[in-house]
Amino acid sequence: MKSLNLLKIKCMKKRNRLNLYFVLLFLLSGFIPADKDIYLEISKSIEIFGKVYKEITLNYVDKINAEEIMTSGIKGMLDGLDPYTVFLDESMQKDFDVLTNGKYGGIGTSVGIRNDKVTIIDILDDSPADRQGIKIGDVILEVNDKKIQKSNFEKMTSEIAGEPGKVVKILIHRDGNDDPITFLLQLEVIEIKNITYYGFYPEESSNVYIKLSNFSKGAGQEVKQALIELNKLKKIKSVILDLRNNPGGLLDQAIDVSEKFLNKGKLIVSVAGRDSSQKTNYYSQEEPLIQDELLCVLVNENSASAAEIVAGAIQDHDRGIIIGKNTFGKGLVQTLVPISNKTSLKITTARYFTPSGRCIQKIDYSNHQEISEQSLASRSSKYFTDNNRKVFSYGGITPDTIVENFSNSEVVNDIKVKGLFFQFANFYSNKNENIDYRKVNDEKLFTDFKEYLNSKDYYFISDLRNSTIKLSRQFKGNNAESEISKQFDLILNKLEMNDMKNVDENKKDIIFCIKDELFNRIISKSLRFKYLLQQDAQLKATLSLINEKQKIDLLLRNN
Repeated sequence: MKSLNLLKIKCMKKRNRLNLYFVLLFLLSGFIPADKDIYLEISKSIEIFGKVYKEITLNYVDKINAEEIMTSGIKGMLDGLDPYTVFLDESMQKDFDVLTNGKYGGIGTSVGIRNDKVTIIDILDDSPADRQGIKIGDVILEVNDKKIQKSNFEKMTSEIAGEPGKVVKILIHRDGNDDPITFLLQLEVIEIKNITYYGFYPEESSNVYIKLSNFSKGAGQEVKQALIELNKLKKIKSVILDLRNNPGGLLDQAIDVSEKFLNKGKLIVSVAGRDSSQKTNYYSQEEPLIQDELLCVLVNENSASAAEIVAGAIQDHDRGIIIGKNTFGKGLVQTLVPISNKTSLKITTARYFTPSGRCIQKIDYSNHQEISEQSLASRSSKYFTDNNRKVFSYGGITPDTIVENFSNSEVVNDIKVKGLFFQFANFYSNKNENIDYRKVNDEKLFTDFKEYLNSKDYYFISDLRNSTIKLSRQFKGNNAESEISKQFDLILNKLEMNDMKNVDENKKDIIFCIKDELFNRIISKSLRFKYLLQQDAQLKATLSLINEKQKIDLLLRNN
C-alpha cells in the first residue's frame, strides 16, 4: 500500500512538472518569435556589413586603411541617433579614463583648435607641462616627429596620453619667438579634480562657495571633504554650489553630491529605459552634511546632465534656491559598454526624471527637433515641488531667480568668437613675461588691446547693420528709386559710426574678458578665480539674496 502511494506521488510530481513545462512554454511562446526576428535581422545585417567591408578593404582601387573605414562605418551607423551615442576609439581613451577613474596618464594639458591651429588652451598646476614651461597659447607643430594639423588632431591626443613613464617629444611655436621650441615630457598620472575652487566667500563670512566643474569619479567625496574641512574652521551657515558650465558626468556622482544636501530617504532621480513604465528610483541613502543651512545653486545654459539632476532634485524638494539662467536641457542617460581592449561604446539607454516626475530634455532626437519656447507650455504637464510650487518639464531647469551674468554685447561676443581675447593674451603675456598682475593698469591694458585690434584689422559689423546692408542691396538690385538708396546710405553711415563706438562703450566687459584670459596665463588658478568671483554678477546677486532670508522663504513657498 505504501509503495502504491509512493508511485501515485511520483506520477503526480511528473504530471505537475509536465504541466509547468507547458505553462512556461505557453508564456514564453509569445516572446520567442519576436526574439528570433530581431536576432535573425541582426545576423543578416552583420553578414551584409561584413561582406561590404571585406570587399571594399580588399578590392577598392586605392589602398584602404581597414581600421579607419571600419570606424567610419560605425560612426555612420550612429549618425541617425542622438549626439551622445558615440564610439570611443583609442584616441578618446583619455576622456574615458577621466570620467570613470578621475585620472589618466598625460602631461596635464587641454588641447583645442584655435584659428585652425592645434593649441594649448589650459595647463594644470604642477603638471609635467607646467613644470617644463609650456604655456597656454603655444601651438603644437609636431609630436614625436609627426606633423600635427587640424586634420589629425584627434589622433594626436593619444600621443600625449598613455602609460606613465612614457616620454613624449613636442615641438611648439610660441608667439613672439622666431624659432620653434622642443620639449621632452614624461607622462605622469594626472588626477582631475571635480572641484575647481572652494572656501569661505567672502572670507570673513560663514558662507561657503564650492565650484563643482565635473561629475567624474570622486565628485561626491570631494564635496564631502570640502564641507567637513570648512566646517572645522567655523560653523557653516550657508552654501553656494556653483554648477555653471558643468557638463555633467556620472549618474552615481550626481546622486552622491545630492545626498550631501537632501534628507535621507528623499527621491533624487528616476531612470527609465525603452520601457518607460519600468522606472528605477534612486533615493538618498545617508544623512546630509548640510541639513538646515541655506543652500543656493548657480546654473547657466551650459549646466547639463548630472548638474541638472542635482539642481532638479534640490528644486523639487524645495531644499534651496536655483539662481542663474535656464540649464542646457539634457535628460538622457548614457551607459559605457566596453567593445574591445581600447574601444568602448557610449550609448543612450534611458531618460531620467526629477523627483516631481518631469523630464527636462530640450531636443527631441527621435524627430531631430528642438522644442521651441512657444511649444514648452503645450508639451508640459503640471509638475509641483514639495511645497506645491509649479515647475516645468522640457527645456532644462528654470531657475527660481533668473540673473544674467554678462552683457549680451554683440561686439564682446564677436571679439570672443574670433579668438582675439585669447590671441591678445598670448601676445601680451609673452611680451611681458615678468609682469605683476596686481600692477596691470586697466586703461593702459585697454589701449594696448585696441592697438592690437587695429593691427589685426578688426572690423565690427552689428547684426542690425548687416541686415540693413542686405536690405539695401535688395532695393538697389530691384532698381529702386535713387532717393531710397540715398536714405539707405545715410542710415548705413550712422550705423557704421555707431558700430565703431561699440568697443569703447563696452570697455568694462572687454577689460574683464582680457583679464580673464591674461590671468589664466600669469597667475595661479586660485588667484585668478578670486578675481573672477569679484566680477561675478550672478554671485553678487546670490550673496545679496542670502542676506534676505524672508525673501528666500517666500521664493520657496510661492510659484
